Amino acid sequence: MIKGYVILLAISAGGAAGWGLGIKIGFMAAYFLSVAGSATGLYVGRQFGRNYMD
Repeated sequence: MIKGYVILLAISAGGAAGWGLGIKIGFMAAYFLSVAGSATGLYVGRQFGRNYMD
């Protein structure tokens, strides 16, 4: 259950970081970078949960 919260936190952080970087360019760039950041957060969160939480 904690793994799920860690993954959710990583997805949210990645999406927020992507949005923050992309909004300086424009709305659609913010959207696409937010999606890419969320996907990266999902990957990092799953790897962290797999390696350090069991």
